[in-house]
Amino acid sequence: MNAHIPRKRFGQHFLCDQTVVQNIVAAITPKPGEHLIEIGPGQGAITLPVLKRAKQLEVIELDRDLIPQLQERTEHAGRLHVYLQDVLDFDFSSIKKDARLLRIFGNLPYNISTPLIFHLIDHSAVIADMVFMLQKEVAERLAATANTEAYGRLSVMVQYHWHVELLFDVPATAFHPPPQVESSILRLTPHHQIPYPVKDYALFAEVVRHAFGQRRKTLRNSLKNLVSDEVWKRVSINSQLRAENLSVKDFALITNELSSN
Repeated sequence: MNAHIPRKRFGQHFLCDQTVVQNIVAAITPKPGEHLIEIGPGQGAITLPVLKRAKQLEVIELDRDLIPQLQERTEHAGRLHVYLQDVLDFDFSSIKKDARLLRIFGNLPYNISTPLIFHLIDHSAVIADMVFMLQKEVAERLAATANTEAYGRLSVMVQYHWHVELLFDVPATAFHPPPQVESSILRLTPHHQIPYPVKDYALFAEVVRHAFGQRRKTLRNSLKNLVSDEVWKRVSINSQLRAENLSVKDFALITNELSSN
């Protein structure tokens, strides 16, 4: 099974611990008839047990050398459709052909996890849920709450769209070759309705980016080119706070006050 040499440029670390595999599959809970998509199936450690349960599965893989082995391994498990493509260019909305929302899962390459998360945000409307393995540090940033060290731009932008749930950690020894970092499994579920909707999403993204771009500065200083004294008075948020002290709701309030000017 390990005849394929893991490629650094693809960030390949293949899962080989069966207990971890079983726990991940249990978290996904795949069922027949669901529209399931796996990102980066690799050698099929998760692909095979999911396909056995769901009977059909679509996978997105960039390394063409892995595909024959993957197809051979899953040949009798169900119907597998492979997209040979870079997932950062993949149009998830285009493959939703019926009423079913997409259920996406995968062991995300560490080198593309953050840009991929932002790419998936653009397709939130067609997604039911996602179960991902990520670098533990990135997973903690996604789930972080205000007033914690891990809380940042990624936390705010993701939590605006999705509910984030940390499930469990995965040791480096569960992979071949072992990565230099620990991993975590988390579930991301798009909000049916955005809890704190903004009138101008581009402005929201700009406010968050500026606030965390100089996170050591007070908000009055980091947002001085965007937010006037009058706006600070109207939103009743202390401008001497720092970005990490504000909730998603606070950033939405500031943005909507700016939009109403």
